[in-house]
Amino acid sequence: MQTRRFSLFSHLALLFVSFAVAAAWSSANTLQNPAAPGPSGYHLLKKIAIGGDGGWDYITFDSPTRRLFISRATKVTVLDVDSGKIVGEIPNTEGVHGIALASDLGRGFTSNGRAGTVTIFDLKTLQVIGQAQAGTNPDAIIYDTASKLVFALNGRSQNATAIDAATGKVAGTIALDGKPEFAAADGAGHVYVNIEDKSELQRIDSQKLTVTATWKLAPCEEPSGLAMDIANRRLFAGCGNKMMAVIDADSGKVIAGPGIGDGVDADEFDPGTGFAFASNGESATLSVVHEDSPDKYTVVEQVPTQAHARTMALDPRTHEVFLVTADFGERPAPTPENPRPRPALIPNSFVVLVFGR
Repeated sequence: MQTRRFSLFSHLALLFVSFAVAAAWSSANTLQNPAAPGPSGYHLLKKIAIGGDGGWDYITFDSPTRRLFISRATKVTVLDVDSGKIVGEIPNTEGVHGIALASDLGRGFTSNGRAGTVTIFDLKTLQVIGQAQAGTNPDAIIYDTASKLVFALNGRSQNATAIDAATGKVAGTIALDGKPEFAAADGAGHVYVNIEDKSELQRIDSQKLTVTATWKLAPCEEPSGLAMDIANRRLFAGCGNKMMAVIDADSGKVIAGPGIGDGVDADEFDPGTGFAFASNGESATLSVVHEDSPDKYTVVEQVPTQAHARTMALDPRTHEVFLVTADFGERPAPTPENPRPRPALIPNSFVVLVFGR
């Protein structure tokens, strides 16, 4: 009887352990593998832990090298997204906001907000090779292939600094109608700039360095991110009132306003899939909008991301979307000196989120 009781007990214990292991494996597998893709097919492929201190702003992806350039307060971190390893950095970029890449010239450019400068670096070696003076608080920065100029958008001085990408010399300054937020170029001599505080879009002749049109974007409010479907002449502006303004690049007419999440700060367009994206930090979503035709747009999905993931980059070759974010502590109580305090970033919580289909 003792032997039989022991065997039965052993058998039950073995079954319990087996169920426990299976449940633990199932739980771990659920954590490691995100939920099944939704209608767009986009879902989280992986997280890459970066860590370190300091905030962030824009990110830029170099498709040929699979490198992601990430602004990190006083430097730009360069990540190989396939290996998950940091392969270099561009230092001394005080208050860095954006990164522009002139691949045809083998050069990169950073907009250094606090320093009021643009750092020029070698795209292959990542070594700093020069610096140019910009306006007050240069924020977004883009490269225009038609003029071979880099345009730094200066938030406080409300103008744009045009820099010769080959020589690093300032080619001119263009006065704008208000605070510029982001820009897009069509490769045919036009640079488009969102004016956030006026809810406008301005068009610049990139050869003559003059503003040739100013368009109101109502009902869009506080446009931030900007992307372009060059072939169909459509611009996509992420708006603070949770809509994506689709704009005719020739007439300035707002032709559609599909809904997006809250807290948008970046937009992208993928010509290979016809998807326009908006990254929304407050609602922790990636809005996916399909271009059914140049005049018709359908909201496909609001893909869950992570809180504060507000800036992004796109790889048009693989159709992957990259976002960055971190964890934050509790928001401090407001004071007369600081009525809108920001919560502190939790050290070493900074990550890159890779989404794909």
